[in-house]
Amino acid sequence: MSITFNDYYQQIRQKQRREGLLWSAAILVVYLYSGHIAEFSWQVIWQGVPHFFDYIDEIMPTLHLSVLFADGHTKGSLAYWGYRLHIQLPLLGQTIAVAIAATILSSLFAAVAAFPAATNTQTHRLLRYVLRAVAAFCRTMPELAWAVMFVMAFGIGPIPGFFALALHSFGTQTKLFYESVEVASDKPVRGLRALGATRMERMRYGLWPQVTPTFLSFTFMRLECNFRQSTILGLVGAGGIGQELMTSIKLDHFDQVSMVLLQIIIVVSVLDYLSGKMRHYLLEGTRP
Repeated sequence: MSITFNDYYQQIRQKQRREGLLWSAAILVVYLYSGHIAEFSWQVIWQGVPHFFDYIDEIMPTLHLSVLFADGHTKGSLAYWGYRLHIQLPLLGQTIAVAIAATILSSLFAAVAAFPAATNTQTHRLLRYVLRAVAAFCRTMPELAWAVMFVMAFGIGPIPGFFALALHSFGTQTKLFYESVEVASDKPVRGLRALGATRMERMRYGLWPQVTPTFLSFTFMRLECNFRQSTILGLVGAGGIGQELMTSIKLDHFDQVSMVLLQIIIVVSVLDYLSGKMRHYLLEGTRP
């Protein structure tokens, strides 16, 4: 007995609804159980909401319009608020340099490792598993854990931060890159194989042009993440503006906490803007 299209469509829709309800119920159960294990409490949330902005209010500088542009010895002036800028700005530049260096190095190695780690490049299975295992280990270890290890080896400074960011970024970028290679279209690869192209030529001319835009997008995104993460690494002495931030917090120099946070926000915003412009220029070859 033949089935009409409408009946078949209704069967599929009913099946999708049942599966959707089952998955929604399962996710809700997991979500509620996770909240129970984490000791989530609406009472704590309700009591804490009125104090949410207390810390922000505490770190805000005291500025007076009458002396706003006075010298650095006058309380309430901009110069008095930024009296440590001559120390903070070089540290900020150091943080930016570390983030850029770690991102470039890790992305280059990840781009090389992504192709043999992908399942659609006919790489030996053992090599593929080894590369994936190394990448998984690098990204499983948090940046702070890597930083602690390198601080113990090399001492306090930007070098531990650089290695910590580079290793973690390599693990993360490799996974993102080889997954991008795996979802690339195999039609160009099949055409090149029919023409007698070698495996390297198939990856170079069949896969690389497809994944380049994705690689660039992930690299720019990782640059922003590495800059933000490098500020946290100052907690363990990995140098940069993060160390200045942690020192200000420990010494209760709240005005300097707000100054450092303002610099971080500005740099992240500028990086986001410039990365968008550079990505547009590199992919399209024209100025936006």
